[in-house]
Amino acid sequence: MITGIEAVIDKDLASALVAVNIGADDFYILTDVPKVYINFKKENEKALDIITISEANKHLADGQFVEGSMAPKVRAAIYFVENGGKECIITEAGQLGNPSCGTKIVADKL
Repeated sequence: MITGIEAVIDKDLASALVAVNIGADDFYILTDVPKVYINFKKENEKALDIITISEANKHLADGQFVEGSMAPKVRAAIYFVENGGKECIITEAGQLGNPSCGTKIVADKL
């Protein structure tokens, strides 16, 4: 007999997994802010334009991204780029037509 259980699926990571499996070059994660920020909603808030995997991991470790908000999105971006994607862009839907939109997460330089 099969029994169901309650579970939560991380939509960002699930989407990143699909993007990796179909061989996507770019992966967009849409949210309600135009960019990813460090020190979000503080005096020294800073929007991030382009960050590497190492920088993203450091900001995660430093607690810059809130669980249930930006942290899962950044983790999904890292997963995508580490597994063959060229870049992940996190931005709001209204900015998709803007070529300089969002925060781009890219691989570390070799």
